[in-house]
Amino acid sequence: MNAGAIPALDGEGPLWLQIRRALALAILDGRWPAGTQVPPEQRLTEHYATSRMTVHKAIRSLASEGLVERRPKLGTLVTPRATERPVFEIWDAADAVHRAGGHYGYRLIDATTLPAGAPGHGELGVADETPVLRLLALHLADGRPFQLEERLVNVEAAPRIARQPLEKVSPGQWLLANVPWTEARHSVTARGADAMVAGHLGLPPGEACLVVERRTWNRAVPVTLGRFWYPGGDHSLEGRFRPSW
Repeated sequence: MNAGAIPALDGEGPLWLQIRRALALAILDGRWPAGTQVPPEQRLTEHYATSRMTVHKAIRSLASEGLVERRPKLGTLVTPRATERPVFEIWDAADAVHRAGGHYGYRLIDATTLPAGAPGHGELGVADETPVLRLLALHLADGRPFQLEERLVNVEAAPRIARQPLEKVSPGQWLLANVPWTEARHSVTARGADAMVAGHLGLPPGEACLVVERRTWNRAVPVTLGRFWYPGGDHSLEGRFRPSW
């Protein structure tokens, strides 16, 4: 099955992320069902008036997330389970906001390299001498706080991240496209917002938040720990599943 019209871009952020988001939304909202052949990279390159490398980067990101797969002689196809993503799989905040029909915004609040022994360094599970980057970012939906992201990154596992303009591209987006991971672990809890979290999310201190933590490894090497705070009254996790038999 061939795809219908190539989806339009939203004009927000780097071009490869716009392309990734546009194609992902076409898959997730059912316009491109399982088995659909994604337009060839050359056609997408011409349609979006960009480079082949930019389109390839977007497709590679979708493949790493399991939304598409590349098959010899058949091209790139939408995977059978692309719309049955588990509850615990965290997608990029920008994708979540756009799928809900909102306007996405992003602001990097802080980026600090932690020295050995600094508070938080040990959370990632790396050796004392390993450099760790601590990031704090706010994601917005229609101008309102949607998600506060606290993140620790093993700089040895992602050495180029220290040179990236993370004021323009969120840490999660950059890591998704540039750093491989082989294992992830999630936890979901309800917690009261401390003064820092409450201030950034515009909540009273102690207000209940949904907190999702995600750790990733590349084989045995820790890559990142993300802690994502959502205003409790505005967010829920849902997923669609089928029996495995």
